[in-house]
Amino acid sequence: MRPRYRWQLRSRSLELGERTLIMGVVNVTPDSFSDGGSFLAPDKAVEHALRLLDEGADLLDIGGESTRPGARVASPGATPSAKPVVTEDEELRRIMPVLKGILRAHSDALLSVDTYKSAVARAAVAAGAEIVNDVSAFQWDSQMARTCGELQCGVVLMHTRGQPEEWRTLPYEANITSVVEHDLANRLAAALEFGVQRSRTVLDPGFGFGKNFEENYPLLAHLDQLHRLGLPLLAGTSRKSFVGRTASRRTGREAVPSDRLYGSIAAMVASILRGVHIVRVHDVKPAVEAAAVADAVLGNL
Repeated sequence: MRPRYRWQLRSRSLELGERTLIMGVVNVTPDSFSDGGSFLAPDKAVEHALRLLDEGADLLDIGGESTRPGARVASPGATPSAKPVVTEDEELRRIMPVLKGILRAHSDALLSVDTYKSAVARAAVAAGAEIVNDVSAFQWDSQMARTCGELQCGVVLMHTRGQPEEWRTLPYEANITSVVEHDLANRLAAALEFGVQRSRTVLDPGFGFGKNFEENYPLLAHLDQLHRLGLPLLAGTSRKSFVGRTASRRTGREAVPSDRLYGSIAAMVASILRGVHIVRVHDVKPAVEAAAVADAVLGNL
């Protein structure tokens, strides 16, 4: 049985648990791992977003900076590197026309901003975003927790280990699920201290973020362990490299992100059967159909 919650957002609330909610991905970036550059132009990004809504997305997650493995992030603790960082101004230049364009076409669209920068979060929420989705769980910007507490918006705290530039060298964790549970509990406690309410919070185990190939499957298999934290769960397995490597074992060649649909759907269904409430996906229509079947199974367990 999947726990049920009411997720309080900036101006409305969502019932979580009766069925899986589908979060469509809108990457307004030149270098995201799966579709970088495809929707960098605002008009193309808005068109893509509206198509995802038509296909059945319940909410959209708009991001203006890639945090793919190897990327450099603009935080005080980032590893020194010659790679450029995406500034607040550049991130806002990318996402704000898209966010506003979606809301002009669909004033009731439910939008999330995928950012770890407090200034970007503040501007996006002021423009109509309901949710701040922080892949660092408030670790890469010391003002983010306080900002989200003041904004009283919905938040997603995602687990990550280290910085993207460090992920390929991180040591193996024998019990990754317990590590994720422990770390998310600590990040939640820190968020609560700055006024972020439990009723506004969703947790994400962060598949692929600071986890090597071998660690993602134990995390997926034991995802229900995270229900002990007493909050709704979001999972993003769509097009991740661990899916591509597994799905292409017969060919001996890792599938590129655009060829990972079937493996992504399989991983998504597995996460739903372990009790997640929201799935973050690139391919909305097949995800909607697969989630409906998984929900029917879950309702009869």
